[in-house]
Amino acid sequence: MVLALHGAVTCQVADALWIVPPQCGVWIPGGMPHSNRATANARLCYLFTEPDVIALPQQCCTLSISPMVREMILHLADVPHDDDGVGGHVDRLARVLLDELALMPMERLSLPVTDHAKIREMADALHANPADRSTVAQWAKRLAMSERSLARLVVAETGLSFGRWRQQLHLLIAVRELASGVTVQQVSADLGYESVTAFITMFKKALGKPPAKYLSSVSQNGGSAIVM
Repeated sequence: MVLALHGAVTCQVADALWIVPPQCGVWIPGGMPHSNRATANARLCYLFTEPDVIALPQQCCTLSISPMVREMILHLADVPHDDDGVGGHVDRLARVLLDELALMPMERLSLPVTDHAKIREMADALHANPADRSTVAQWAKRLAMSERSLARLVVAETGLSFGRWRQQLHLLIAVRELASGVTVQQVSADLGYESVTAFITMFKKALGKPPAKYLSSVSQNGGSAIVM
């Protein structure tokens, strides 16, 4: 598990992109190829466990980390390697930590991205230029497809409509950039919104809070459950 103590980290696996805001963690099951990219101001902590000793999903997920669990992880990171063995204090603490981790609520901060060449090309282009407001018809023309075929392909491959899928990408980028210290005004402009108000409205509708309050809540409270 990669825990973001400050800043944010983006985790990419074969079929999705995950964003980890401050005081949250991304769980990566054993044996899953992945890559992590942290913001310049990030401070990270890594937790490694045997796959069969923790009751977490067999796929990636982002977890809200409570202050207690965060402090337990940091404490165990400082414990000398010559701990007190099985059944000792450190062993008991580690077992409690694993039990608590399994109870942490999940954040829905992921973007489904498949290996389909058309979807991957579109995802890479939008990630490089998130302000691109091209319609489905315009994208279909670029990808040498009909508008209807592309719309169906996006739903079939990601489970989301094109508009919802692009909005989710914008949310991931917004959370990452805000956590790295970029202003709301700049993030709004970088994502191609006509006004800051329009961006804040989208963000609040999706995540339940405006950007400043959302970042404040995850920093102070170790994350908050998101309903989308």
